[in-house]
Amino acid sequence: MNIAVQSTIPAVEQELGQVLCACPFSYLGLHKATDNKGLVLRVWRPDADDITVIEQPSGKKLGNMQRFESGLFELHLPRRRKLFNYELSVTSEGGHTFRVYDPYQFGQYILREEHVDYDALHRHQGAHLITHALNAKRQVKGVLFRVYAPNARSVSLVGNFNNWDGRLHPMASADDGVWRLFVPGLTAGDLYKYEIHDKDGNKLPLKADPFGTYSEQWPGLSSIVHDDSRYQWKDSQWMKQRGELYDKPMSVYEVHAGSWRRKDGNIIMNYRELAKELVPYVKKMGFTHIELMPVSEHPLYESWGYQPVGMFAVTSRYGSPDDFKFFVDQCHKAGIGIILDWVPAHFPNDDHGLVKFDGSEVYEHPDPRRGWHPDWKTCIYDFGKPFVQDFLISSALYWLEEYHIDGLRVDAVASMLYLDYSRNDGEWEPNRNGGNENLEAIHFLKRFNQTVYERFPTAMTIAEESTSYPGVSRPLYDDGLGFGYKWNMGWMHDSLEYMKKEPVHRPYHHGQITFSTVYAFSENFVLSLSHDEVVYGKGTLLTRMPGDDWQKFANLRTYLSFMWTHPGKKLLFMGCEFGSWNEWNHHQSLDWHLVDDKDSPHSGVQKLVQTLNKLYKSEPSLHERDLCYKGFQWLVHDDYQQSVLAYVRFCNDGRPIVVINNLTPVVRHDYCVGVPAAGEYKLLLNSDDKSFGGSDVSAGRKFVSEAVEHHGQEQSLKLTLPPLATVMLKLK
Repeated sequence: MNIAVQSTIPAVEQELGQVLCACPFSYLGLHKATDNKGLVLRVWRPDADDITVIEQPSGKKLGNMQRFESGLFELHLPRRRKLFNYELSVTSEGGHTFRVYDPYQFGQYILREEHVDYDALHRHQGAHLITHALNAKRQVKGVLFRVYAPNARSVSLVGNFNNWDGRLHPMASADDGVWRLFVPGLTAGDLYKYEIHDKDGNKLPLKADPFGTYSEQWPGLSSIVHDDSRYQWKDSQWMKQRGELYDKPMSVYEVHAGSWRRKDGNIIMNYRELAKELVPYVKKMGFTHIELMPVSEHPLYESWGYQPVGMFAVTSRYGSPDDFKFFVDQCHKAGIGIILDWVPAHFPNDDHGLVKFDGSEVYEHPDPRRGWHPDWKTCIYDFGKPFVQDFLISSALYWLEEYHIDGLRVDAVASMLYLDYSRNDGEWEPNRNGGNENLEAIHFLKRFNQTVYERFPTAMTIAEESTSYPGVSRPLYDDGLGFGYKWNMGWMHDSLEYMKKEPVHRPYHHGQITFSTVYAFSENFVLSLSHDEVVYGKGTLLTRMPGDDWQKFANLRTYLSFMWTHPGKKLLFMGCEFGSWNEWNHHQSLDWHLVDDKDSPHSGVQKLVQTLNKLYKSEPSLHERDLCYKGFQWLVHDDYQQSVLAYVRFCNDGRPIVVINNLTPVVRHDYCVGVPAAGEYKLLLNSDDKSFGGSDVSAGRKFVSEAVEHHGQEQSLKLTLPPLATVMLKLK
C-alpha cells in the first residue's frame, strides 16, 4: 500500500497511541515508499528505545530504525523491492535487549477465511498454535488469535508476553466482525486477554477469550494458550463400541468434582486423583455413567458451575485440559460413560466474561425482558442471533469432539422454552404469534440436537425440562425437540412427596406414587434424584423419610428399589447411595465415615444400590423396554388401603420379573398376587434382607404359582411382604 511517510505519521501515531487502530497492517510492517523508491518499514513499540532490523534467514542487519516521539519506528529501505521476513532486535526503555519477529509482516494470516464451518466455530475462533514456513528450512511458530467483536472501535491483544500493554499488539478488523492477529513466538502456557474499545472509543474491562480452552483462576482470570493436540487418547475401542442406550442399562452417578471426596485438610482432588479414586468406586457400585455437574470454567465456585464464562474451557480448579482428558480416558477404560452438565441458557455478568463484550450486546438479548434472568441475576443468550447459535453449538461439539464426552445434559431447558419463565404479567413480551414460547430458543434447541446427532450419532443429549412441553425427546421429524432423553421431574416430585408422608397417611395419597406410569412412555425419561433434592433446606433422601431411624432406612431402601424397577433410566446424586444424614455441602467431602462400619445401615443402603445396579444390568426385563409401554404392566395399583404396589417388567425375549412393594411397616402374610406365567419363581431381591440393614423378614422359601385367577392373571402365588420393602421375583 502506498502511504506518504511524513504526512501520515501524526495520524498513525494518534490512532496507535490512543489504541484506536482497527487496521494496523495499513500502517505497520513493510510497505512501498511514497516515491516508489524501495520499501518503508514501520514498527509500533512505545516501550522501546532502540530497534535494529535483521533480515531472515540471512541474519543481515539492515539498520537502526528512526524513533518518533510517540513510539513509532521507521526504516527506509530504498534498494528493496520485494517483501522479506525479518526479526527485530529491541532494546527496551530499561535497557533490556531481546529479539522478536514483527507480527505485522504476516499479513496473510489475518485474511478473512473463505470456508468457515459455523457449527464448529471453535476451529476458527480463539487462540490456535500454528507454524508459518519462511522457507524450506526455517519456520516460525506462534499463535493466531481471532475474536468476534463486531461493534468494537479497536481490539488489542494483551498478555504476559507484552506486559499487558494494549498499545503493542493492535488486532486487525474485517467486515465479518472478526479481529485477527498472528503473534510469532507465543507458545502453550502464555496468558492473554483482549483489550477492547467500544464504538465510542471507551475502554472496556479486559475480556477473556470466549473461545478460550484453558483459563487462569482468580484473581487473574486470564485465558491460557493451550495445545489441544498434545494428549494421546487410549479409548479408541470404547469410542467404536459406544452405542445407543435406549434398550440398554443406563444408571448414572451424578458428581460434583470438588466435593465428592477430599484429601487431608479438606483439599480438593484434581482430575487425575479423581480418576484414581472415583472411577473404581463407580465401577464397583455398578453405575454405567458418571454425570459431572458443570466443569466449564466458572468464576464463582459456589455457583456449582451453573454460571459459566468459559464455554470451551474445562475448569482449571481441578487441573489442566490434559488432566481432564486423562480422567475421561480412565472412565472409558473402566467401561464408564461420561455425561457433562452443559449450560446454554444463561451466563453471569462478570466483567471479564461475555456481558457487553464489545460494548454492545453481542451474546445477550438487548431487551431485559428477554435478556436478563431475575432469579439467577444472569444474562440470557439472544437465541435469535446466528452467531450466538453458532457459538453454543460449537461449544457442544467441542466437548464431544475434543474431550470424547458421551453425552450432554442441557441445564434449565424450561427457562429457554418460555418467555414468561419466572416472570410476572407485564415483565415479558409475547412472541410474534402472541404466545409465550421462545420461538428462537426452540429453533436453537432443534438445531443443536440435529447437529449433535448428525456429527456424533452415538452420543446423547438429555434435557432438564420441568414442564409438560410436548415432544422434548421426540425426533425432529415428529415435531419434537430432538433430545435423546428428558429428566422425569414429575416422577421425582410426586414420589418424594408420597414417600415423606407417614405410612398411615399414604392410603390417601396413593395416586401420587402410581400417576407416573400414566405418562411414563410419553418421553424417553431418566428418573432423576439429583443434587437439587439434597440442598436448600430440603434435607436428604434419608431425612425426608418418616419414622424412626429404622423406618427411615427401610423407606429409603424400598424407595430406591421402586426407582430401579420403575420404567426409565436412572440418575442418583452422590451420597444418596449410602443415605447421608447431612445435606450436600460443596465446601466439604461427603460423609464417607458413615460407611466405614460395614455393618452400619448406611453400608446396607450402599450394598443395596450396588445390588440394584447389578440386577438392572444383568436382567434384560429391567432395562430392555425401559422406554416402551410393552415393558411394564400393573398387577396391583389399587390396593391403596395396604399401600401395596405390584407390577411386571418384561424384556424382548425372556422371563419377566414381578416386583411387589410394601410401603407400610406392616408385615403382610400370605399376600396373593397375580403372576404372568405358571411355574416356580426365583427371589432376586428382598430389600429387607439383613445384608442391606433390614429386619430380615423372609418373603418365603419357595414361590410356585397356582392356577388361581387374580389381578387379571390366570396364575397367582402367595408370599410374605416384609415391612417397608421391595421383593423382586423372576420366573425360573
